[in-house]
Amino acid sequence: MERLCQTAGVSKRSMYQLFATKDDLVAESLRVHGPAIVTGYFPASDAELSPRERIRYVFERLDEQSGTPGFYGCPFVNTAVETRDPDHPAAAVARAFKDQLTAYFATHAKTAGAGDPEGLAVQLTMVFDGAAVRAVMRGTTLDGAATRTADALLAAAGVQ
Repeated sequence: MERLCQTAGVSKRSMYQLFATKDDLVAESLRVHGPAIVTGYFPASDAELSPRERIRYVFERLDEQSGTPGFYGCPFVNTAVETRDPDHPAAAVARAFKDQLTAYFATHAKTAGAGDPEGLAVQLTMVFDGAAVRAVMRGTTLDGAATRTADALLAAAGVQ
């Protein structure tokens, strides 16, 4: 908290007037920055892409980002791991953003005719999260592994 206050150029007292606890500060940070993070993985709504291509787009962005300096994985997963408490205010915000990703996958899987779009969406979210963790743990690019894994799941679900 000391370093954060120093970087922000405010006193601890001022910081605690804005945020009652460190937990509230972390949750608000995710609320503010989360939409831009999520949006960066989704294609534009008017992009002429099939439902399958819209799902693949997310994994292609993950593959690309995994090779950039400063890639630290998914901030929502990182927050949940750090807090280790599903009731933590920041974990609840993180979960809501992950639910958006799963809902995005389910919507497009359903449109593409998947037999179990909700189940496929959960699997795709797991691949996304696991791929991001792998990139961070190995400190290297995914080299297309996230997209290839998503392709395999989509093919197995009959999504063309």
